[in-house]
Amino acid sequence: MDAAASSQQVATESMCVYCFDVLVNHHNPRHRIVKPDFTDAAYPLFVTFKFSANKQLRGCIGTFSDTPLREGLRQYTLTSALKDSRFNPIKWEEISLLDCGISLLTNFEQARSYLDWEIGIHGIRIEFEFRGRTKTATYLPEVASEQGWDKMETLGSLLKKGGYTDRVTEQYLRTIRLTRYRSDKVTLSYGDYQHFKQNLERLTQRK
Repeated sequence: MDAAASSQQVATESMCVYCFDVLVNHHNPRHRIVKPDFTDAAYPLFVTFKFSANKQLRGCIGTFSDTPLREGLRQYTLTSALKDSRFNPIKWEEISLLDCGISLLTNFEQARSYLDWEIGIHGIRIEFEFRGRTKTATYLPEVASEQGWDKMETLGSLLKKGGYTDRVTEQYLRTIRLTRYRSDKVTLSYGDYQHFKQNLERLTQRK
């Protein structure tokens, strides 16, 4: 999406409700998924699950390709929850302990150097060569500030995430290709999701 389109808030709590519905339905096919009431515009997107109590990551996967939101959120809810290789699949009994976060990615820019980005404002995606292979890795805008990292610590961690195992030097950092971007994000707890569903049921019964 272009910068003009990203200037308005697009991510909404109803998107998180939809993602929780999709995950609950996966474990309980009798659960009804509320019909999406949000735009079906195409965005790069990520779906993130964290434990509500300590904000520990439980799954986070997405795509940098423009993807229609309704299908993209469904697909990456299940991928993040069930196929993130860093974690075991999310179990039924864990769902009530989680927050769901939706990140719609915007304002992609090629950085002038590996330091041409701001912590807490930009997400970064790096592409680098290692042992004859091209590798990529990304951190969403909130990751560095949540972890308390500076730029060098963030880049070192991101290289490791992407599969780089050698010593990180300034000379090597100058060879990476870094893209910075911003994120339109919204997060909802399972408790708030339940309140939303209860209110919806009451409204439906009145009709």
